Amino acid sequence: MTPVRLRAILTARRPTAALAAFLVFLPLSHIQVTIAVTPPADERILPITCNRDCGGGCPLLAVVRHGRLAAVRDNPLAGPHIRGCVRGYQLARVIEAPDRLVKPLLRVGPRGSGAFREISWSEALERVADGLMRVHARHGAAAIMPLGGSGSCRGALHNTESLPLRFLALLGGYTGTYGSYSSGAASYTTPFVLGDAPSGIDAATLQYSRLILLGGANVEDCRLGCELGSRVRQARDRGVPVIVIDPRRTRTVSRLGTEWIPVRPGTDAALMLGVLHVLVTEGLIDRPFIARMSVGFDRLECHVLGQDGTPPKTPTWAAAICGVPADTIINLARRYAAARPTALIPGLSIQRTIGGEEAIRLAIALQVATGNIGIRGGSSGGLVWSRLPDPQVGTLPVPANPAGLGVPVYQWADAILGGRAGGFPSDIHAVYNVGGNYVVQGADTTKSARAFHTLEFAVCHDLFLTPTARHCDVVLPVAASPERADIVLTGANMLLYSHRAVEPPPGVMTDYEVFCALAARLGLEPAFSQGRTADDWLATFVEASEIRDVETFQRTGIYWGRDRLRVGLADFVADPQAHPLSTPSGRIEVASDALRRGGFSPVPTARCLLPEPEQPLYLVTPKSRYRVHSQHSNIPWFREREEQALWIHPDTAATRGIADGDLVLVRNARGRVRVPARVTPDIMPDVVCLLEGVWPEVMPDGTDVAGSANMLTDTTPTLPSASSRTHSVLVQVETVATPVSR
Repeated sequence: MTPVRLRAILTARRPTAALAAFLVFLPLSHIQVTIAVTPPADERILPITCNRDCGGGCPLLAVVRHGRLAAVRDNPLAGPHIRGCVRGYQLARVIEAPDRLVKPLLRVGPRGSGAFREISWSEALERVADGLMRVHARHGAAAIMPLGGSGSCRGALHNTESLPLRFLALLGGYTGTYGSYSSGAASYTTPFVLGDAPSGIDAATLQYSRLILLGGANVEDCRLGCELGSRVRQARDRGVPVIVIDPRRTRTVSRLGTEWIPVRPGTDAALMLGVLHVLVTEGLIDRPFIARMSVGFDRLECHVLGQDGTPPKTPTWAAAICGVPADTIINLARRYAAARPTALIPGLSIQRTIGGEEAIRLAIALQVATGNIGIRGGSSGGLVWSRLPDPQVGTLPVPANPAGLGVPVYQWADAILGGRAGGFPSDIHAVYNVGGNYVVQGADTTKSARAFHTLEFAVCHDLFLTPTARHCDVVLPVAASPERADIVLTGANMLLYSHRAVEPPPGVMTDYEVFCALAARLGLEPAFSQGRTADDWLATFVEASEIRDVETFQRTGIYWGRDRLRVGLADFVADPQAHPLSTPSGRIEVASDALRRGGFSPVPTARCLLPEPEQPLYLVTPKSRYRVHSQHSNIPWFREREEQALWIHPDTAATRGIADGDLVLVRNARGRVRVPARVTPDIMPDVVCLLEGVWPEVMPDGTDVAGSANMLTDTTPTLPSASSRTHSVLVQVETVATPVSR
């Protein structure tokens, strides 16, 4: 473990408190200068994490005064490159928000109306038990669908995905969901190409890169781990080119990048095919590396050159589709070939499109072609974050689903509305939702709300009365991350211990405690808890881990894995014979016959959504810096720091008579949203941007006036992965009013 230097401690935001904290919980071997500092008697400083679905997994410190969360700071022991963000630093605003739920609620009006009354825990648990058993008796276990996951997705125990699955499996089963809103296309496709080999990189390996390409990766706002942004900045500061390929000039472009290449949404595959054409025709590919490490590149080469009956994928061909000038594509390809190692880091956005599967396949193919896989400073071309194993630790066991049924998570609303008659495996009559705001975050908000209206029973756990909670029959208030202890898996080579820094509001339970109480009413408690308290489970997890110094882990909040410079596929690249992949060939399959047998092209192609006369503009719906998806949308401090407006290029605005600040209508076949226009050159022409996560405010005519992006998205998935395509959206935009004040 790296010693903590006094300089690092003294640069903390509250140096006296930070120094006092670390003198309390650091082993003496890690303190190079000893200064006697006594923290105030009313102050405690404890390691915590956010444990939310943001991509961070950040080691933090809670400053607790008089039993309240007074501040959240970075944990200095994590080192200079691991930092939290504004969302974590402001946790106190979340847990102390005036609209925080502290009593169970029972719906007394129509679904979605917000009409509830407070009830006792005893009544709430009885109603949930009765509702579940009533549906179970009438329709069978498969009539219940669990939703959730984003409330607490990294905890070994307090995990809003595994807890309901464990409970419902013991109840008899359920119709589950599979895939991922975040990374469904990549997670589906990558095994066809790389098998099951870990394919990520530790962020620290970027210190060896000579070029970094960020393809739709806004690592400043949409965090791919808590270290990556800092490591990219470090590389840029030492002179490494950082090229950001994105439809808009993000904070990553302005703060970390050295160059911005605007590209139309969902056309990254065309751009990469154009780059490959230059690499092949100019003799810039590494043929010995390709021959040793892969199969099928010759078939992709035929496609790129147009020898398969398709047009050659020249830079001019690509430019017409992706909007990147041909000269820029040529220059990018030559620079890419000249710099080795190059880290090509795709963001989640490029695979959240129609044909997103192809974008990931082509990114891997590019890294194969240039010999950048399996070496420090390079990358696999696939997703880099959370694609290497966490250190070994126990987690809450989840039994197999006795019903054995599942639907793509992107189509959960279609499954509820369509049922067996619509080709889905079951008819859904109840939803148990833990920590998810699916009415807002599912594609096509109107359809999502309609799906909830068809249910016989719905229950949710949450901190707030979200739009999804408003569509449930019973709403159970639960503890937030600083109000419970847990071990947190980060997706990096470290484990975090998150203390129960403050108590939850009186009467509020953790999700685990709720399920224990509910299981007791249904006769399942011995099987569910196995007689263990939350602390007992955490002790069991540590016993099953590689951690040997438990006291230090709890005191410092961090356990480091042994190697923090890991590169996925390094063993394979070093010796493909000794360490073959689990693909049919044992090598990287640039062309996949398994995909061909499923009815899709064996080589990656460009499957791009093109504008239509009635919907001529591309819409992207990226994350906000101030929200974790829809979390914080209800909290004024976060909402006031970022205007919810439609980004639109001056040329696109001018053709529609739109001025900056005008109220505009964004519409398509699924919905209508009225928001102010932000006319800016920070987005490319014919593309508009509306940040996702805002809770909708729908008028009687069906128009949303809050700026909720999923009013406009579509549940038709990208195939074959049946995954999200929320960046493949077409809209029309028109002015509807005179300018509004900004």
